[in-house]
Amino acid sequence: MTTRPEKHSLTLQGHRTSVSLEPEFWAAFTKAAKEDGKAINELAVEIDEARGDVGLASAIRVWILKRLQSDA
Repeated sequence: MTTRPEKHSLTLQGHRTSVSLEPEFWAAFTKAAKEDGKAINELAVEIDEARGDVGLASAIRVWILKRLQSDA
């Protein structure tokens, strides 16, 4: 069962933005940042810089999926 996305504020290179992510994705995102020793905003910037023309929330979801697949 999927829950509804929730808005979360991020700061990317001094610019405030928000992403809407399901709580499960947000938890995985914050866990990954902690495991990597990075701030959430720092990890978000890395994903943002590599995402091309895909929306940031979608890019975060795909990044999480790829990370989980590589850990398996």
